Amino acid sequence: MNVLEINNLNINFNLEEGVYQAVDNICLSIKEGSTHALVGESGCGKSITAMSILNLLQKTASITRGSIIFEDKDLLSVSKKEMQSIRGSKIALIPQDPLTSLNPLYTIGNQLLEIIELHQHLEKIKAKEKAIEALKLVKIPAPERCFNSYPHELSGGMKQRAIIAMALACQAKLIIADEPTTALDVTIQVQIMNLLEEIKKEYGTSILLISHDLALVSQYADEISVMYSGRIVEQANVREFFLTTNHPYSTSLIRALPSNKFKKLASIKGQPPTLKQNINGCKFHPRCSYCLPQVCNSEIPELKEIGLHHFSACHLN
Repeated sequence: MNVLEINNLNINFNLEEGVYQAVDNICLSIKEGSTHALVGESGCGKSITAMSILNLLQKTASITRGSIIFEDKDLLSVSKKEMQSIRGSKIALIPQDPLTSLNPLYTIGNQLLEIIELHQHLEKIKAKEKAIEALKLVKIPAPERCFNSYPHELSGGMKQRAIIAMALACQAKLIIADEPTTALDVTIQVQIMNLLEEIKKEYGTSILLISHDLALVSQYADEISVMYSGRIVEQANVREFFLTTNHPYSTSLIRALPSNKFKKLASIKGQPPTLKQNINGCKFHPRCSYCLPQVCNSEIPELKEIGLHHFSACHLN
């Protein structure tokens, strides 16, 4: 059963220079108790897709088509009040930089209490007990001391754990982890990802993992969607994806890994297109070594099933 379904989602940016498409007709589903990775280079549309789920798009962005179904409700149609009750309670966000989510003027405890009291309507004593219990669950040493600490008194890893505790305190069904380990050193990265994996298994929480790190995805994700220039170009079970990568862009990403099945490390030529660049046909064709002239540069490939639950958008299929 799916906890979230994104159907034919289109997102535009309305700028002074004109209207530009940032997300183009994407479909994505996240199963209960699973981790779905959304990967691709910076600027491909991963984070804006996540922000559309939370209804936190910037003013210049607008959703022109599609639906986002969560608990049998289209999140694009619910009222602002209902969305506020869902956001932070049933759907939680772990951002790239925890400092963007933690208010430096308030203690970790005050910020946890605010969320618990807002969404669960508990008395202060019970709310504090629940907050400290959440800090224990994310394996923060001396949780009572952390409860009384300000964000600047905690390390990056501890701040990230505190944010995860906020999601656990309200028993979120879906956690959106937007590059959750970017600002952390390698050892802490593993600890945070292992913690999320434990939470998923123990509480049946679903995770949307946004990342550009395929090595990380290969270890922790169950399913994967590869985005390029606002479109999904490949979708598959993670094991199937790494065994039989299909799309040239996906193959290029794997070849760029320090340890890859092709052995020889290779970079992807050129740069991803900017939002304002108008590229006909397949958006990847200017960088693709397998480009078919007069086809790839004129026709947009459809996302087709090429194997069991394995989809790819390439004219070579």
